[in-house]
Amino acid sequence: MTYSERIFNWVWQGTPVSVGYDVRGEGPPLLLLPALSTVSTREEIAPLAARLADGFRTIAADWPGFGRPAAPKLTHSPDLHSAFLTAFIDSVLDGPTAVIAAGHAAGYVLSVARQRPDAWSSIVLVAPTWRGPLPTMMGGYRPLQDRVRTAIETPIVGPALYRLNVAKPVIAAMYRRHVYTDRNLVGPEFLDEKVAVARRSGGRFGSAAFVTGALDPVRDRESFLALASPPPAPTLVIYGANTPPRSRMEMEALAALPGVEGHRLAHGSLGVHEEEPEAVGGAALPFLRGAVTG
Repeated sequence: MTYSERIFNWVWQGTPVSVGYDVRGEGPPLLLLPALSTVSTREEIAPLAARLADGFRTIAADWPGFGRPAAPKLTHSPDLHSAFLTAFIDSVLDGPTAVIAAGHAAGYVLSVARQRPDAWSSIVLVAPTWRGPLPTMMGGYRPLQDRVRTAIETPIVGPALYRLNVAKPVIAAMYRRHVYTDRNLVGPEFLDEKVAVARRSGGRFGSAAFVTGALDPVRDRESFLALASPPPAPTLVIYGANTPPRSRMEMEALAALPGVEGHRLAHGSLGVHEEEPEAVGGAALPFLRGAVTG
């Protein structure tokens, strides 16, 4: 299987941004986008990309300001990430492409499809979400969320506050409560890797935006469902049976839309794309092959 690591160099409002992506296999192109989170990297979808690389040329990309390298100071917003995805489509992809989007990436994939109807040949949304952690916990958007983001982005105080919120016990609790189903997978080495991603230089800017809802592509369920009504391309929603109830309701509502297919896995939560790549790949592959053959 062929494999290469590449860099997409992009400029956002005068700031150079380098985004890493990996290419595996041969065949029709398939873009894979990781979930946006404090520890988001394309490595979390690498096993899924490898699973699908026998039949596709998989392209797994980071998001701007996320991943392992030090991140430039960016004012993260839906406009920034939508613009990145559009630029990546134009520069790296060749015509309508199949896409797998995890978590918050789902909203961006659907939003871009509304602007560019020919962007995607088929869409697989894995545990799709549209609302960040704080708005979800607080039942909506509150001024406190903006103040939290501002505090984390502030020099001197911000880095210290951020380190408290990405300590190993905090990340461990997050994974064990609602990201992974098998708590035994959340061991010391795994956590060291995640903490290193969270604490890289500049990492707090993207994380603060995501956690406080500033990266939410829409602000209510109706707007999220409208992005897939009707679906802009053949669309499959995959989610795990162990997904937290509030999030699972949103996924089931999306999967129930006319023209959208749904597949519930026996196991898995919000990080099912990372924890269960074999199961996700097994569910996605027949759908993707069917979309390719028409």
